[in-house]
Amino acid sequence: MFPKQFSGGQQQLVGIARAIAGKPKLFQADEPTGNPHSDQGKRIMELLQLLNEEDITIIQVTHNEEFARYTQRIIHLKNGRIDGDLKL
Repeated sequence: MFPKQFSGGQQQLVGIARAIAGKPKLFQADEPTGNPHSDQGKRIMELLQLLNEEDITIIQVTHNEEFARYTQRIIHLKNGRIDGDLKL
């Protein structure tokens, strides 16, 4: 099976796996939980937490408040400007 044959959520998981395979120091994710169903989204967030514990810096864009709470810091942007900065 090829990645193009996967569902949107499965393609997102493959993309994340490919991105972390090289053990980067910085991982940038734009809506990494956007396509997977909620259980997959939670697993993705748990994986990102583990990666962060292994000294990989994670920068994530999300509109999902529940998943944002998996992080150590939330920066809210409004019209391209910082509208809030919360350290958890």
